[in-house]
Amino acid sequence: MANTHAAEKAIRQSARRRIRNRVVRTTTRTEVKTAASLIAAGDTAAAEKATLEALSALDQAAQKGVIKKNNAARRKSRLMKKLNQLRAVKK
Repeated sequence: MANTHAAEKAIRQSARRRIRNRVVRTTTRTEVKTAASLIAAGDTAAAEKATLEALSALDQAAQKGVIKKNNAARRKSRLMKKLNQLRAVKK
C-alpha cells in the first residue's frame, strides 16, 4: 500500500496510463498481424492498404511512448521488406 498522498496519486496515474497503453498496443498488434497475413496471402492491393494502416499505427504508438522509436522503426522496416518482396514477385 502507498504511504503518501503522492504515492496514491502515482498509482492512479499508472493505472490510467496502463489502460490507455494497452488499447494502443493491441490495436497496433492487430494492424500489423492483418497486414502480415494479407502479404502472406499474396493480395497486393489489400496488403498495401493494410501496411499503410499498420505503419501509421506503429508511428502513433511510438509517438505516445507505448513502444520505443527504434522498436517502431524496426517493425516498420520488417513489414515493408515483406511487402516489397511481394511486389517483386507480382511483377
